[in-house]
Amino acid sequence: YKDEKTCTVALYGDGAANQGQVFEAYNMAKLWDLPVIFMCENNKYGMGTAAGRAAANTDYYTRGQYIPGLRVNGMDVLAVRQAVAYAREYAINGNGPMVLEMKTYRYGGHSMSDPGTTYRTREEIQHMRSTSDPITGYKHRLLEAGVMTEEDIKAIDKQAKKIIDEALAKAKAVPEPDAAELWDDVYAKGSEVPYLRGRVPEETHYYNVD
Repeated sequence: YKDEKTCTVALYGDGAANQGQVFEAYNMAKLWDLPVIFMCENNKYGMGTAAGRAAANTDYYTRGQYIPGLRVNGMDVLAVRQAVAYAREYAINGNGPMVLEMKTYRYGGHSMSDPGTTYRTREEIQHMRSTSDPITGYKHRLLEAGVMTEEDIKAIDKQAKKIIDEALAKAKAVPEPDAAELWDDVYAKGSEVPYLRGRVPEETHYYNVD
């Protein structure tokens, strides 16, 4: 509505790709030719279920039907960059949405309760990490092309760790926010809820709303 040449990137996983709201979004986006990139992160497992056990069609880039799609090697930094640039150019020039399926891999579990090894082998994880890691792969390409040296990369790693350590220390030093801040930037001022029920009626949380 601002008439700017920008687009939205909507990210979702292969598990969420089977949900109805995705197809509703596809329909409206194409109906209005909205500048949207629907980016499906296909890491082969939705929670703990292999994609092939949950989806009749695992070619997620084809799911848009009336929306063009591309399958991209999500473990290749340059391929991802190029694909997003192409899709953005397509979308902002009045052509409507595009679907990008990023073929990638999740090393760890899906959450704290998921060890990540009950539905796949440790050997599979190690194989993917040793042969397809995007950071390692990009590092090798930079070295082979003579763009950077090992010393340059070590310096970047050192600087990155320093930034992370400083940010972590700063976050740990910040006091826990007051419960009254729970609604900040969630509800319009004056429309906040005064209480919230917990798991049972007796477990009700009251908030001081000014």
